[in-house]
Amino acid sequence: MAAESMDQLVSLCKRRGFIFQTNEIYGGMQGVYDYGPLGVELKNNLKRSWWNSMVYERDDIEGIDSSILTNPLVLKQSGHEQTFSDPLVDCKSCKARIRADHIKDNKCPECGSKDLTDPRPFNLMFKTNVGPIEDGSSFAYLRPETAQQIFTNFKNVLDSTPHHLPFGIAQIGKAFRNEITPRNFIFRVRELEQMEMEFFVRPGEDEKWHKTWTDLRVEWWKKQGIDSKSIELLNVPKSELAHYSKATIDIMYKYPHGLEELEGIANRTDFDLGSHTRDQSKLGLTAKVDKNTKSNARLAIQDLETKEWIVPYVIEPAAGVERGVLAILNEAYRVERLKDGKERTVLSLKPHLSPIKAAVIPLKRNNEDLVNKAKDLKNTLQALGLGRVLLENSGNIGKSYRRHDEIGTPMCITIDFDSLEKGTATIRNRDTMEQSILEINSISEYFKETIIN
Repeated sequence: MAAESMDQLVSLCKRRGFIFQTNEIYGGMQGVYDYGPLGVELKNNLKRSWWNSMVYERDDIEGIDSSILTNPLVLKQSGHEQTFSDPLVDCKSCKARIRADHIKDNKCPECGSKDLTDPRPFNLMFKTNVGPIEDGSSFAYLRPETAQQIFTNFKNVLDSTPHHLPFGIAQIGKAFRNEITPRNFIFRVRELEQMEMEFFVRPGEDEKWHKTWTDLRVEWWKKQGIDSKSIELLNVPKSELAHYSKATIDIMYKYPHGLEELEGIANRTDFDLGSHTRDQSKLGLTAKVDKNTKSNARLAIQDLETKEWIVPYVIEPAAGVERGVLAILNEAYRVERLKDGKERTVLSLKPHLSPIKAAVIPLKRNNEDLVNKAKDLKNTLQALGLGRVLLENSGNIGKSYRRHDEIGTPMCITIDFDSLEKGTATIRNRDTMEQSILEINSISEYFKETIIN
């Protein structure tokens, strides 16, 4: 059972330290959020899972971490300066600024007025000055996506690794978009993180790989706890495709506010490498690209047999970290009515995503022997390197259980007087609330099996 509303998730995130409004003490900033003690763990765990699946579990993908500041020439050649915009409408009555595609019945969503301006394009990229003098001649963009730095590093990666087609380059990093109307909590924000991978393939093999990567990405989201019933695939209509796209399939998720994009898998053809390469006229490009007289690199790969230069097609799975976090929180959220008539809130997160992997709880907080025993076990489990293990020394077992149910901790381990006398501990399962007795010496193996599987 998912959350009934976005308000439930927002309340949980604030109350339990997942997500805060940035600079809240000064009134905040619209569309910008901070991740608290639990949020940063969840976010990092999701990114780690993505990185493992893309880089560590495959032999045909390399990772990079590129700069946020971007040379304007990059975004000029990529088409972002001309096309990376949203239609902006002003309400003449209340002065609100709204995306044209968010207006219904030609009415301002703020005041209901129909006195609106005609739509006009609004560029979403943030500019910043580079150097000591702000004279307009020396500026850079904060990157609106991580993809372009992958394309400009294509030759560097190719020259420094043994790869041939097909192969990919993966990256996780910040991107910045000056959204007109940030909305729906962390779904649409101005500062975001992306998980993007560019997979380079031979022309003619692009459609096969597009389907392959769509299937792989759906399965990955299922492994993160997303129910297949919450997912739909949208074959983006030709009229709505990005300027670089031959075809795009969006993985759509049923968020509390409606069905929206979770991840897009695009067939970008040879547009990107073709836009940034020298010798454009010699390389048989299929995509329509702007003339490039500035690039000093040939972004192509030579066929080992024919010696022909090939500009690869690109398949791009791209997902927003924030949208992933929101989907996972929503999918895991449930409220259960207990036998005694009370309710408990549970985050049934996959163990590998849980911010806290286990809580070790001494039965009495003022008993030195119990506390020291709990600390020893906590340190033992923490040393396994599987994620954060918490010593919960509040002195109230019932409240501790409820708190850890709500933040998604898979297991609570209680150290009691039998732990001192018999060397055992009580393990409580988050989802079933069942308790079992295990020897303390065997808890490490149990912990590894639970978290890894």
